[in-house]
Amino acid sequence: MELTGHSLIGQSSVPGAGTRFTAIDAATGEPMSPSFGSLSPDQVDQACHLAAKAFDAYRETPPNERARFLDTIADEIEALGDGLIRRAMAESGLPRPRLEGERGRTCNQLRLFATVVQRGEWMDVRVDTAQPERTPMPRSDLRQRHIGIGPVAVFGASNFPLAFSVAGGDTASALAAGCPVVVKAHPAHPGTSELVGRAIQRAIARCDLAEGVFSLIFDAGHDAGATLVAHPDIQAVGFTGSRTGGLALTRIAQSRPQPIPVYAEMSSINPVFLFPEALQHRADDLAEGFVASMTLGAGQFCTNPGLVLAVRGDDLNRFVETAARRVRETKAQTMLTPGIAEAYRTGCLKRADAANQVAQGEPGPSNLAGRSTLFKARAAEFRKNPTLREEVFGAASVIVECDDLDEMQALAEQLEGQLTATLQLDDGDWTAVQRLVPTLERRAGRLLVNGWPTGVEVCDAMVHGGPFPATTDTRSTSVGSAAIQRFLRPVCYQDFPETLLPASLRDDNPFGVSRLVNGEREYR
Repeated sequence: MELTGHSLIGQSSVPGAGTRFTAIDAATGEPMSPSFGSLSPDQVDQACHLAAKAFDAYRETPPNERARFLDTIADEIEALGDGLIRRAMAESGLPRPRLEGERGRTCNQLRLFATVVQRGEWMDVRVDTAQPERTPMPRSDLRQRHIGIGPVAVFGASNFPLAFSVAGGDTASALAAGCPVVVKAHPAHPGTSELVGRAIQRAIARCDLAEGVFSLIFDAGHDAGATLVAHPDIQAVGFTGSRTGGLALTRIAQSRPQPIPVYAEMSSINPVFLFPEALQHRADDLAEGFVASMTLGAGQFCTNPGLVLAVRGDDLNRFVETAARRVRETKAQTMLTPGIAEAYRTGCLKRADAANQVAQGEPGPSNLAGRSTLFKARAAEFRKNPTLREEVFGAASVIVECDDLDEMQALAEQLEGQLTATLQLDDGDWTAVQRLVPTLERRAGRLLVNGWPTGVEVCDAMVHGGPFPATTDTRSTSVGSAAIQRFLRPVCYQDFPETLLPASLRDDNPFGVSRLVNGEREYR
């Protein structure tokens, strides 16, 4: 498909009236055609109004029709074929297998939400029938369901040009909830974004939905995104990116006359705890697995293991020696953008002032290449240097030597909120682990045993969230079927005639959804 460089407002292809920009070829550093025009505030306003106009009709689409729409988006993305993968490779520098896998994940999560919509559990239907004879007070007929919160602004992420972008998890879960979506594309991969945006356009046309259900806007900077979040028609925001970006959007959202929720997934160093028995028996294997996880995708994962804590001694020394050797053998990897590559180098330099650099990977051919870097520090140094607790987005991690398990527990108590926390343990470590788990439950959204945090399964049980600053809302997840809950709100209907009730609340339950009726679970 030929790219136009236009934003997509409903079913229209709209040239931006503002600053023009291009993608940068990750391999050569050269600009790629076409150029994309930034949208003006008036054009953003048009997209938001169109979404608001579509909302009431779209949120009442029957579950089977909404599920068909999500499935059709997945079909249209797959129909883009190899052209989508080639463009994403050029814009991101990510390898073909990674992007083919990411395309599969993108389509699978769309189809997962199609299944979720049809199951109907997201409606959380509750029916308490009237009790006119009850004393001392009669009870009205009360019925509750969940509806979409309204049009949602979604910001594409830099590190996942497909799975956390135009048709990614935030978009899929918002559309599943019955919310129109206005996506602000990430400027690092605009061509990839336009291709996927047009696939969604085609799915809307095939399913005969209102055009305002989806729009895609481009901007070279931050103005269009700020306008989008401030717009009164937007009722929630989904964001994956830096802490700086997430907090900036949160401030805009909270300063509106009507504040709205921002579900921002931001900053995490994903601590790994190496317990003594595991370290004694598996130091070399643990080091191999750790470095493989740390360097995966040039370390550009929000679940990258950026911190390792363990009790000092010969076993930890063996782990460090093996990890350092493996890091030195790693080749530099192309990073997503020049800005990310520069921020990574700056972060490593700051960390080197506070910790010992024990190993660095091979240098790369250009400034876009990131060298894997491993640091080591004592627990006292970790406590007094905040830079060691800050995320360095890339293949960098710091190993912290603790005097004993009590000190490791104390450091865990001082950590900020995290997306993940990993426990490497053997049977003899269980007593110490049981003591630490309650702390980690307060600190992280996902706890792992004898695994590595990179890799997030899209399924019902997954949690990809956590206490601040991992996310701005610790109660939510951005991955898995529970992500739909972010974009829903409850409505109660009191003493409504049957003919005026929404279908899911009627006595005949035409959608066949499970319901709580007078305190008893009623299944389809």
